[in-house]
Amino acid sequence: MHVTGKLFIISAPSGAGKTSLARALIANSGNCRMSVSHTTRHRRANEVDGVDYFFTSKDEFLAMTEDGVFLEHAQVYGNYYGTSRLAVEEMLAKGDNVMLDIDWQGARLVRQQMPKAVSISILPPSIDELERRLRSRGSDSADVIAARMQKAYDEMAHCRESDFIVLNDDFNQALRDLTLILDGEGDSIRPLTLDIDALLDGV
Repeated sequence: MHVTGKLFIISAPSGAGKTSLARALIANSGNCRMSVSHTTRHRRANEVDGVDYFFTSKDEFLAMTEDGVFLEHAQVYGNYYGTSRLAVEEMLAKGDNVMLDIDWQGARLVRQQMPKAVSISILPPSIDELERRLRSRGSDSADVIAARMQKAYDEMAHCRESDFIVLNDDFNQALRDLTLILDGEGDSIRPLTLDIDALLDGV
């Protein structure tokens, strides 16, 4: 009998460590692949087309949207991002587990179309720590950081929609929690001790 892969959705505010955790998870797994999104954002010097993103023009992206190419798509900070439905389905058909790195809105759309997908929210230990991580990058202006923080509040406010919530207060522990979820043992992850309401207090 042919075995198809599982679809995992990881959502988190910028600065929560989602990208680093996802890369480590894939590196430690033999059959998990990250879905490569399409974007209209300009390619940065260290990025590779087809590896980091599929870089495309706005006109091409909008035409693909009209053709129903995307499983989900969104506009973020003036740029468009989208997940190819065909690419995801092909990887799943090969038996690969597929990981989507998308926000809560995209996650909601994907769950509606693929209800067997497993959704995971990654949270920072505190708002202060999240802002510290964003500032430590040294690549964003104060206005950009403020915009990212506001979007972070919005992202975290929807974390309860996910099947699992993982706290990234300790990278190795968070990675172990994610590995358990990937292996179908999500009930064994450590209990969430973070008070989400307190985390979002004043938002």
